[in-house]
Amino acid sequence: MRFNRNRALCGLTVGVSLIALASPQAAIAQTQPEPAPAPAGDTTAANPPPQDIVITGIRGSLKRSMDIKRNAQGVVDAISAEEIGKFPDTNLAESLQRITGVSIDRSNGEGSKVTVRGFGPEFNLVLLNGRQMPASGLGDCCSAPASRSFDFANLASEGIAAVEVYKSGRASLPTGGIGSAINIITPKPLSRPGFHGSIAAKGVYDTSRFDGHPITPEVSGIISDTFADNRIGILVTGAYQKRKASVAQFTGGWREGYLGSENNWESLAQPGDPRYANITNRPDATDVYQVPQNGGYDFTNFTRERINGQAVLQARPTDSLTATVDYTFSQNTIDARTNSIGVWFNGNDTTSSWTDGPAAGPLFYTERFTSGEAKDLAITGAVAKNRSINKSIGGNLSWKGPSGLRAELDAHHSTAVSKPTSPYGSNIAVGTAVYGVRSQTIDFSQDMPVISATMYPGSEITPANIRPAGNAFRNAYMKDRINEVAFKGGFDFDASFIKSLDFGATYTDNKVRSAYGFIQNDTWGGTLSAAATPDSLFIPRSLRPDLAGMSGSQSSTILPQYFQIDTTGLINLLNSSLGICSATTGGAGTCLAKYSVDRRIREKTVSPYVQTTHVFDLFNNPAHLRLGIRYERTKVSSTALTDIPSGTRYTGGNEIGILPSNGQSQFLTSRGKYHFWLPAADFDVEPIHNFKLRAAYSHTITRADYASLAGGLTVNSPARPDGGGTGGSGNPNLRPYLSKNIDLSAEWYYGPSSYVSVGYFRKRVSNFIGNITSQGPAFGLTNPARGAAYQAAVTALGANAPFSSILAYIRTNYPNAYSAPAGGDNGGILGLPTDPALQFTFTQPGNSDRVAHLNGWEFAVQHNFWNTGFGAILNYTIVNSDSKYNNSLRYTVTQFAVPGVSDSANAVLYYDKNGLQARVAYNWRQGFLASYGFDPSYTESYGQVDASASYEFRKGVTIFADGINILNADRRGHMRNDHTVTFAQPGYARYSGGVRFTW
Repeated sequence: MRFNRNRALCGLTVGVSLIALASPQAAIAQTQPEPAPAPAGDTTAANPPPQDIVITGIRGSLKRSMDIKRNAQGVVDAISAEEIGKFPDTNLAESLQRITGVSIDRSNGEGSKVTVRGFGPEFNLVLLNGRQMPASGLGDCCSAPASRSFDFANLASEGIAAVEVYKSGRASLPTGGIGSAINIITPKPLSRPGFHGSIAAKGVYDTSRFDGHPITPEVSGIISDTFADNRIGILVTGAYQKRKASVAQFTGGWREGYLGSENNWESLAQPGDPRYANITNRPDATDVYQVPQNGGYDFTNFTRERINGQAVLQARPTDSLTATVDYTFSQNTIDARTNSIGVWFNGNDTTSSWTDGPAAGPLFYTERFTSGEAKDLAITGAVAKNRSINKSIGGNLSWKGPSGLRAELDAHHSTAVSKPTSPYGSNIAVGTAVYGVRSQTIDFSQDMPVISATMYPGSEITPANIRPAGNAFRNAYMKDRINEVAFKGGFDFDASFIKSLDFGATYTDNKVRSAYGFIQNDTWGGTLSAAATPDSLFIPRSLRPDLAGMSGSQSSTILPQYFQIDTTGLINLLNSSLGICSATTGGAGTCLAKYSVDRRIREKTVSPYVQTTHVFDLFNNPAHLRLGIRYERTKVSSTALTDIPSGTRYTGGNEIGILPSNGQSQFLTSRGKYHFWLPAADFDVEPIHNFKLRAAYSHTITRADYASLAGGLTVNSPARPDGGGTGGSGNPNLRPYLSKNIDLSAEWYYGPSSYVSVGYFRKRVSNFIGNITSQGPAFGLTNPARGAAYQAAVTALGANAPFSSILAYIRTNYPNAYSAPAGGDNGGILGLPTDPALQFTFTQPGNSDRVAHLNGWEFAVQHNFWNTGFGAILNYTIVNSDSKYNNSLRYTVTQFAVPGVSDSANAVLYYDKNGLQARVAYNWRQGFLASYGFDPSYTESYGQVDASASYEFRKGVTIFADGINILNADRRGHMRNDHTVTFAQPGYARYSGGVRFTW
């Protein structure tokens, strides 16, 4: 990705992604949750028959999870609630990472996005009770939201009865997840007849907070009852959570990779240049290196408030018929305020030292400036205030007929909306600066890069010398609405080679709107004087204490302070003085930018399926074979707001300007469609008692992101008289990613809650998205450099006539083609409707012929140490890909790699006996390729220790405590070299404690 000051300012803005799932986040998991059938009517992944002795707590949870895994067909892992009101972790993503093959990304110290077997969030489908739910979020601060991925940080764990992770495909599963399908199960009142309830209250102590450590509340509760001889049931849940925390981090921007032999702007000096002597261990001619563009420290205080609720009404008028109506509400609000201080490099008078290649990195990078340059030390205030609201209403009718006949009808209407709650937009960054930097350095030899700066006399880093500079107001919006109807039927045979026949069909109508606009003032040289800017807007604060936690953060040379900025007051000052909030949608007093991007995508999918389950004897034990096929037919309609250029203008030389729309825009629609046959087969056998072998083969798909599907058409200015212009659009005709999967596993269940398993998987993934080009005209634009007026002038005056003479001739003879001087030029020639069409080369996403092969191994051990109460869980996942990024190649060489591929491991030691439960868990993920464009971006290896304990000192009354990241693990990311740091973030522990009442 090409860096520039505008985009780096976005990096300093807190882009808060609010993907709030419409789920019952407050519901309290039941001791023995109803085993929700696998999505789309599959009944094979069920809990075992009831035991005479009911095991609760950690051991009970592990027992139920193990039984789901053991009794399921295909490769399924699960997590079950330990008891009423207690899911294994405070965050659902933190729980999911305990499953073999599942790893997570973190945001603000919490698990957020899930990667399964090397495939990131976009490649995993999240379901709620088998339903596809909408997801919305505001994503990157500098573009329209486009992601389908689900952020688990917005889902409280208290409301979950169980989570099933389907790693192998099956015909009855909804499609969309190459990595996995993750089904979140919530409780139902008729699953546990009688009057039951639970209330939990706790306080959260977050050590990351800069200004003290306020204890914030979390309250959750459930009440469930059945009536009329347990024929009618009602369940109501609610939860309120508030968290106050802080995040400090270094953020670095980098120029694209240079080759050591190049001599370009900002590349390192070559021999013969006086600056060459200032370089230690200069990269060799064939080495690739990157020089810093900017670096800064960001200090963010944020408050997150989450409100959740669910109501479920069930009726069972007869033993064979059950009706369920449920309503779910969730609201997630974030208020984040960031203060930043940092430096920018111009690449002139520099001194640096470098590691060895072939991908070299800087040990330090210094630049000096003259007093006349008035170089700035950037000081930025940013605000992000956004909210996501989800609503879902659904109904389910389940019937068990005679002779094994069964049928189910399920429907829901669900919406997810994310938008700003601030009058200034979703992401705001207001730049200020102290002008007069003498020299600046970033030392990359520490875990936390050390930024130093010296100032010229009179330019000290104080409020009295700060003056405003550029600013940007981003306004994003996303809404996702899903209407879905599913019919599932089947027939169970009493005694036959065919044990069951399942069939069904689902209709899904997914409607998405994604919009974005911005107001930006590129006044980086300064606006109001320091004297005209009140000092009270900037409160100095010592930098080292708030950055503490990583080596380098306490360096004696680090910037001594940053400033807590009254960003709102600064905006009001600039708007009243300079009118920075012009051209807004909200009228006076707001900075809400008009939407320049407005995309509407609608996907309508019909998916019938059929599958059969077969049981037969093999090795004197039952063997199971399931065969199925699913048909997916999807129609895509993509409509986008498109600016219509008003014409063309030739100003001589090699540039034809595309004239702006003058406010003229319209929605343009394009369409696409695709269909797939998705077979699935799985087999398991128990050749000896308690030893199970599995094999599965399936085809699965993941749909393209919304930005790639977006319709509309844009053209870029300027165009060329000979080469034409360039433009681009999305492509609603994109085919989904297609994966052909093989899964093999062996499992030994040697104890009531103990087992050992080893699994192998292989995926062949095709239909990766690349760029394709096409040629043609657009918007009726014409080429004035090939038009009749220009050709007549050349004929009359000669091919070598000055352009000024050609303009004079056209002004006299073709006045309708003459354009007066504009923007500092001497005038131009307008394109006329009779001129030849201007040809454009359009770039749009397209399915490439690239194929990636991923394979790996999963090892897991779960062991109870007899009747001591102690137990342990160990697992390790190895993931390999045949497509890897080569850091020693420049961006001019096209590369292909799958991001997110990495190994992962978990180790859990627990104790559960006599009412006392305790757990210590360690989770580790190997460093991985996070993304790539012009250059790669990596997230480094990370390991975290969590702990929890509870004690039931009276029946139904439990006290508990949790600790997250208790060893304060830090996070870092880099580009081609470990020293090309993109972020470095100290980690801080978070503790909570409370009491739970159950009945």
